[in-house]
Amino acid sequence: MSRARERQFEIDSLRFAAQQWGDESGQPVLALHGWLDNSASFAPLAPQLRGLNIIALDMAGHGQSCHRPGSAPYNIWEDVAEVLAIADRLGWDKFSIIGHSRGAIVAALTAAAFAERIDKMALIEGIFPEPVAAEKAPQQLAESIRKTRELAAKPLRLFPSVEAAIKARINGMFPLSEQSARLLTERGITAVEGGFQWSTDQRLLAPSSYKMTREQIHAFVAAISSPCRVILGDKGMSQSFPGYDQAVKSYKNLELCQLPGGHHLHMEQQSDQVAELINEFFT
Repeated sequence: MSRARERQFEIDSLRFAAQQWGDESGQPVLALHGWLDNSASFAPLAPQLRGLNIIALDMAGHGQSCHRPGSAPYNIWEDVAEVLAIADRLGWDKFSIIGHSRGAIVAALTAAAFAERIDKMALIEGIFPEPVAAEKAPQQLAESIRKTRELAAKPLRLFPSVEAAIKARINGMFPLSEQSARLLTERGITAVEGGFQWSTDQRLLAPSSYKMTREQIHAFVAAISSPCRVILGDKGMSQSFPGYDQAVKSYKNLELCQLPGGHHLHMEQQSDQVAELINEFFT
């Protein structure tokens, strides 16, 4: 696994950490990780990709990037503005995105709203945000505020060792191999008195203050005009949300590729198959 180069960006008083793989003369690509992950999500995949200049971000509140200040929210559209600002800082008028899960959703919103900026997208295990019925919007806001307040008063979990944190990550919401859990954990913990804590802002555990309706999601996905390949694992989103793959197939502007594997298939033993699909797509 080739070693990444560390990068940093200052955007609106927030410090963003990133890792860079590939040739700086290659096609410019931002890599956006999933919820509660970090840029190490792309460590197994990125070295296998050819002809790309990949900047994998630690998105706000994740990995080694700063937390949003005060009560500033972590709604996905905030990430869209930051993705564009970082591309601007890099001098990229047009660029491609490789996104996983939440990062794939951010990529889709970016491509829909700023079509002129996006060349191509390879999206792994994600494109649709979870919808909410319009009449449930008041409940969604209330639950978000209640949970955010609750988390603000909750002490961070303390692990006695890095190995204990890795074990917790292996057994998380999306099960991971020891190797994948180690990669994410080693970039996603902070040493403190008495042990280690997650560096992720725990406010990310709160539900969004606002979620899109199905009609709004459709409007965004239908507006994607750049080539877009969606890669799903048979034991990932398609299993967790029956009909997910069929929903992707229903859009003529999306190309669906299915592989054996779970939600983090780009980190696991299928990473070479994911890399093959992405290399073919970018050729």
